[in-house]
Amino acid sequence: MRKSFLIIIAIIAAILYTSLFVVHEGQRGIVMRFGKVLRDSDNHPQVYAPGLHFKLPFMDAVKRLDARIQTMDNQADRFVTSEKKDLIVDSFIKWRISDFSRYYLATGGGDISQAEVLIKRKFSDRLRSEIGRLNVRDIVTDSRGRLMSDVRDALNAGTDGDGDNHASTEADDAIGSAVARVEQETQGKQLPVNPNSMAALGIEIVDVRIKQINLPTEVSEAIFQRMRAEREAVARRHRSQGQEEAEKLRAAADYEVTRTLAEAERQARITRGAGDAEAARLFAESFKQDPDFYFFVRSLRAYKASFAEGNQDVLVLSPDSDFFRYMKSATPTRNR
Repeated sequence: MRKSFLIIIAIIAAILYTSLFVVHEGQRGIVMRFGKVLRDSDNHPQVYAPGLHFKLPFMDAVKRLDARIQTMDNQADRFVTSEKKDLIVDSFIKWRISDFSRYYLATGGGDISQAEVLIKRKFSDRLRSEIGRLNVRDIVTDSRGRLMSDVRDALNAGTDGDGDNHASTEADDAIGSAVARVEQETQGKQLPVNPNSMAALGIEIVDVRIKQINLPTEVSEAIFQRMRAEREAVARRHRSQGQEEAEKLRAAADYEVTRTLAEAERQARITRGAGDAEAARLFAESFKQDPDFYFFVRSLRAYKASFAEGNQDVLVLSPDSDFFRYMKSATPTRNR
């Protein structure tokens, strides 16, 4: 008896456990019964707020949707400005679910990957359109913040095809198909929305941001080559100016050296001339005091130079030559 009671208690506990489900904060729940979504009186999927809720055990399944803000990184892509210049733009998107029932139906069961594919397509088309209206200066300076705001507002509110003069894109066609599926599921009881907006998917774009803007590789290489050529031209100009200044300094130094040497030579010649003049004066004064002694000394120097050892010179002179007068007599008489 006691064992049967325990079994009954266990069965009741299991039924209660499978009848309860919890939707955590930051989530929303949608219940599916036998694979079909439970709907309200307006044929909208029933959305359960955070808290404790009941469901039929073994028949109902709960699909939880993330109500928090999602971050989606976009792959860097090439865009063309109004100046027909290519830019590589890297960006990201902040988004969240604003209408859970519409989101669930539009994305085929709340598939976040499908939602992000649709967002990326629409965002890329919108960003391409906005960048095509601006030049490079506007994109990288003051107009960058306004560009992001315009893209976000256009994604949320949608665009008027006639006003934008854009043909239907692949993203518009995909969103249109999702809107048609929602209308079919709800039998047209959903509030009308712009089929070109993210609201048609039950999504709100919170923010869009450009992380980085780069030039394409081939353009960057061309710019770097041009900058390198400009810097090399400046370097060559500086080198030529330096060589010119060096030549000027070298010429000035050579001129100073030549001038100094010439001045030194002039002073040397003046000094030498003064010395020679002083020597001649002294010789003249000495000669005046004792001319015979002067002639005697001069003759001895001549004898020394003529008869020095190793001198191979040959002198052919007459014995009566005045050159030998001091060899004939110690006190010869000098012809006056």
